Amino acid sequence: MRNRVNRVVNGEKEPSPLNENNELNDEDKFVSRTPRKLFADLHRHAIKLGLKPQDFQQLSSVNEIQKSINRVNFCRLFITIVCIVFVAIIFIFVTEWPVSNTHVIVWWFQWYKSNPLKEPCVVYVPESVTENIKPPLNCDFCRNLHHVDHINNISIKDFESQYAYSGIPIVISDGTKNWTASEFFSYNFMKEVFSPGSEALDKVEKDCQFFPYKTDFSSLGNVFEMSEERAFMKGEAKPWYIGWSNCDNSAANILRQHYTRPYFLPEFSESSKTDWIFMGSPGYGAHLHIDHVDLPSWQAQITGRKRWILQPPRDCYFQCPRQLEVIVNQGEIIVLDTNKWYHSTLNIGETISITIGSEYD
Repeated sequence: MRNRVNRVVNGEKEPSPLNENNELNDEDKFVSRTPRKLFADLHRHAIKLGLKPQDFQQLSSVNEIQKSINRVNFCRLFITIVCIVFVAIIFIFVTEWPVSNTHVIVWWFQWYKSNPLKEPCVVYVPESVTENIKPPLNCDFCRNLHHVDHINNISIKDFESQYAYSGIPIVISDGTKNWTASEFFSYNFMKEVFSPGSEALDKVEKDCQFFPYKTDFSSLGNVFEMSEERAFMKGEAKPWYIGWSNCDNSAANILRQHYTRPYFLPEFSESSKTDWIFMGSPGYGAHLHIDHVDLPSWQAQITGRKRWILQPPRDCYFQCPRQLEVIVNQGEIIVLDTNKWYHSTLNIGETISITIGSEYD
């Protein structure tokens, strides 16, 4: 009987169980039942035939079934625990009890010894979504504004009171006076400054970002490997435009020998330690976009000319002009709150455009 039970449970082929009346023998009737019922019938049948419980437990088929039952029970327990934890997390997140979400985030970053203000976003959120969930803006910064002024020799006091934090764009025509950057900066100069080994060539995260825009470049290193024909737009070469944040301190020290803090910035304001550099050939620029930052910024036109298109945010469509256009010439600085204004750029003229910029508080 033990061997027969093992063969039935293990699914081995059995001789035909039909009797001469074409019916199942009593011993084989339970084979056509459900596994649970089959096992119960096997157990009762084995006991009736004199098999002791300890002998029944030694059957290989019984041991396999017991292991399967244990695995199923473990999976059920695991799934139950996961569900309980998931429900608890949702409950804490929604009710913020017994701790607030802010404390949870702080503890999480403390555990990993990380600074949450310097971490990249876990999930990319499209600009269309962030624009719709931002708090409404006060449109005073663009109301009744019909053009971007060019001004000279503005005092720090006047700049601070009228433009620095108002959101009103302005071009300072003498913004780069006493700078030597326009005399030195060029594609070849940048290629020499950011020579092989520079952190900025390959590193593209956090403080060393690289924007290829619509080009086929994957890093700043690729930019300086392009052919001379394309770099200087010879023949039918494709136009190009890129931007990067300078995380190379050695390169920064060389570049800053040729420019200084703009003279008109408020006395106690601080600029970002990381400068942005944008460079490209005529006929190309940046697409219309808005920056998700907290501070206004300045951008100095070192070489070439650039046309800026500015559009107010959606909140202000019916209170402000739909579009402003301004051309920034070599030696001028545009001051713009890029977190409020949608903006696109186009390099114009016949020479490569190079701009340097930074945020300020």
